[in-house]
Amino acid sequence: MKSIAVLGLGKVGALAAQLLVESDFEVIGIDMAADAKNFGHEVLAIDVTDAKALGKVFERVDAILSCLPYHLNIKVADVAHEKGIHYFDLTEDVPTTDHIRKLAETSKGLMAPQCGLAPGFVGIVGAELISRFDECRSCRMRVGALPQNPTGLMGYAFNWSPEGVVNEYLNDCEVIESGERKWVSAMEWREMIYIDGVKLEAFTTSGGLGTMCETYHGKVKNLDYKTMRYPGHFDLMNFFFHELLMRQDRKKAGEILVNAKPPVSDDIVYVHVAAEGMIDGKLSRQEFVNGYKPLMIAGKPRTAIAWTTAGSVVSVIELVREGKLPSKGFLKQEDIKLDDLLSTRTGSFYTR
Repeated sequence: MKSIAVLGLGKVGALAAQLLVESDFEVIGIDMAADAKNFGHEVLAIDVTDAKALGKVFERVDAILSCLPYHLNIKVADVAHEKGIHYFDLTEDVPTTDHIRKLAETSKGLMAPQCGLAPGFVGIVGAELISRFDECRSCRMRVGALPQNPTGLMGYAFNWSPEGVVNEYLNDCEVIESGERKWVSAMEWREMIYIDGVKLEAFTTSGGLGTMCETYHGKVKNLDYKTMRYPGHFDLMNFFFHELLMRQDRKKAGEILVNAKPPVSDDIVYVHVAAEGMIDGKLSRQEFVNGYKPLMIAGKPRTAIAWTTAGSVVSVIELVREGKLPSKGFLKQEDIKLDDLLSTRTGSFYTR
């Protein structure tokens, strides 16, 4: 795998493309709005809904990475499958992943969705903790992408796709509870968490577990994923979506929210993963807790949400090239070893 097309050159996509260039890949960027002068690689202005135009580009590369909004990924994956090349994306959308998984049954290349932060990196961490136990009774995964200096009652800034945030706040969430694999509503099971003295609230959101409930059903009795926010956020978003009925117009909801809380440059990504169970006959608890802040990468300041998301998928792509991951079929994030990911050039950012 030497060449790769990156679709969508927003903050995450542009950074992923740059990291791939620095990892010695030949990169073609695809984005209707991007200015080719701002990139150190080829950039094409192609409509990503034009399957024929995409197909011509995909014939030139060994793999593609979609950093597009989730609802565009299915058609892109179909073209990648048709051309027999590797496919990677960052989606948290469950129906999209289900579609890609069916494609993987007949794919010539690797189909690897959900390679971002959550799902993605957090699942790799969760799998590592679970593997340390002789018998694991619970694994709780929590991620929060937040402004370092919040203002207002909501205490939030939309540094991530508003479409993605609205989607995960409203879609049902898969969990394992008391050994039973089930679906629960988003924005439920609220709890309080402290990280370095910072008080956060966590609640269920969809997609963060990826395929882990399937993998660990019958092996882990309790498994769930929650999003972390500053206190007060939960009640306000419940009011917005349910009492004001904004859940009935997801597009408009996203527009209102991002207009009210635009992105900030000083953000922080909290990752809190905790597992409990038996080790050598003793009840034990293992934790992975970090707060990731912006970094200077390739001479530019990068937000925490951008580099933690782009860093995860690029690390996975590096592992595929190195032969440490399969070259065809469907890739589950929990099959990736944390130590392998951190050993890659890009994965080393997580250890700074």
